[in-house]
Amino acid sequence: MTDAPIAPAAPFGRMLTAMATPFHRDGSLDLDSVQRLAKHLVATGNDGLVVSGTTGESPTTTPEEDGETLAAVRDAVGPDVHLVAGVGTNDTRTSLSLARQARERGADGVLLVTPYYNKPGQRGILQHFRHVVDAAELPVMLYDVPGRTGSTIALETYAETAAWEQVVAVKDAVGDMPRAARIAELGLAVYSGDDANTLGFLAHGACGLVSVVGHAAGRELASMIDDFLAGDTAGALATYRRLLPVFDAVMGVPNYGATTAKGALELLGVLEHRTVRSPLVPLDDDELAALRSALSTAGLL
Repeated sequence: MTDAPIAPAAPFGRMLTAMATPFHRDGSLDLDSVQRLAKHLVATGNDGLVVSGTTGESPTTTPEEDGETLAAVRDAVGPDVHLVAGVGTNDTRTSLSLARQARERGADGVLLVTPYYNKPGQRGILQHFRHVVDAAELPVMLYDVPGRTGSTIALETYAETAAWEQVVAVKDAVGDMPRAARIAELGLAVYSGDDANTLGFLAHGACGLVSVVGHAAGRELASMIDDFLAGDTAGALATYRRLLPVFDAVMGVPNYGATTAKGALELLGVLEHRTVRSPLVPLDDDELAALRSALSTAGLL
């Protein structure tokens, strides 16, 4: 073990899972299961949760459901767990409304993704961010995921938003680690947005992780982060290697995210079934078997 480095500030905690949104078999919102899942995640290593993000199937939930989900999670986990509400859409007016709702329903911050599909330029992205940041009146985590949005936040745009008091963090799913180091140098807390990149991101100045695999391996991922930041890089690497099959099984299939998270939760007995809303489809039997094998290999089942 080496001398521990000074850990970067983590305004929303270090280990966060982008929480799935449980539904009844008919596809309606299941608030009892929402609360059970939130409690499970906090009990298994998460000090923060992201509610109504992509893994929460936010493209298919209504604003009313988003508000009900956030309020139920806050009630379930109490005041001490960091809650970040996903409010990013490709319509600024809708995001403004969601941001205000998040504040009223108990969020500690909001996750603001780059507008998708309509692909604004950097001026449009900045305008969108500025309006939503002002409406939220909460700390903001920007979300850069060009594989889903079709655009990337420029370093110059980050430099401008870093001067705004409320913008404190970035969930980075770009995968460019030197770029992530430059973002951290601007004073923004960088969270890895990809489980498999977390160790590399930590080495480049990231403060933590917003995870999908955390539905099944929250304790292990939290331990890996803590070990790395304490200077025990060998211990962190050992955990990372143990989880590699799970990273592949959860994130390495075309139908990943909510579907694999819910499959894992069904296998773990946290959820009774793995219902998702169309256009997503649940894992088929072969995909579920592969996920079961990976979880077993990693000692999670």
